[in-house]
Parts: sequence; structure tokens; C-alpha cells
Amino acid sequence: MSLTDQINNDIKKAMLAREKEKLEALRAVKSALLLEMTSEGGGEVTEEKEIRILQKLVKQRRETAAIYEGQNRKDLAGTETFQADVISAYLPQQLGAEELKQLIQTVIAETGATGIKDMGKVMAEASARLAGKADNKTIASLVKELLNS
Repeated sequence: MSLTDQINNDIKKAMLAREKEKLEALRAVKSALLLEMTSEGGGEVTEEKEIRILQKLVKQRRETAAIYEGQNRKDLAGTETFQADVISAYLPQQLGAEELKQLIQTVIAETGATGIKDMGKVMAEASARLAGKADNKTIASLVKELLNS
């Protein structure tokens, strides 16, 4: 089942269960996927693009929640956090810290990186391999840490 079909089914379930907040998050995902489908003359959205879209939506909601927290608007922050959690449930399982560290060490060995000057080379390869499994901010901090040691 494609992500679009899964989202449509979950929208129906949320409507029947009268889950207003969940429905709002699912409709945002559906909207983003439809926009992507129609942006390039129609067609299917690849799984990689779907993951990127979902990550973007989760990131936007987490950033918005942080802004609301800073403005002492806990009610709005809670809504944004809930929506981010709903959307992130459709993302692939994130790698643990140890698994991520091992994979980055493998990439460093394969690219022959010796120092921080090779960070761009390592980041390009690591980002491609770990797309959807870890966010680039975490990858970058680990790469920097491993190249400095």
C-alpha cells in the first residue's frame, strides 16, 4: 500500500472517530503529497520524496512548537507537537546512536577521509545512505566528532 493510500485510509478512520487534531495533521500530509504530485506535470511521488516531504512537515511543526513555547503558548505548542508525532509515525524507524555511529565510521573508511577538511565528502555519502533514517543535523554532528578524533 502506498503512503497516499495509507493516509487516505487513516483520514477516513480519523473522521469516523472524530479525531480533529489527527485529521488536521493527516490532511496536511495529503495536501503536501498532492502538491508534489501535481508540481511536475503529474505522476507518482517516489518513496524518497515522500520521506523528504514528511521530514519537512515534522521539522516545521517542531520548530513552530519551539516558537510557541518561547512565547509561553503551551496550548498551541501542544497542538503542533501532537501533529509532528502523528506525521512522524509514517516515517521509517530512526537509527539508534550506536548504529548511526557505525554506519558513519564505515562511510569515513570508504571515502578515505582523514580530517575535518573531508567533511563535505563524507556528508554527501552519509546523507544519501541515511536518507529518512536520521536527520542531517545529527549526521553532521557525528561526522564532525568522528573526524576530529
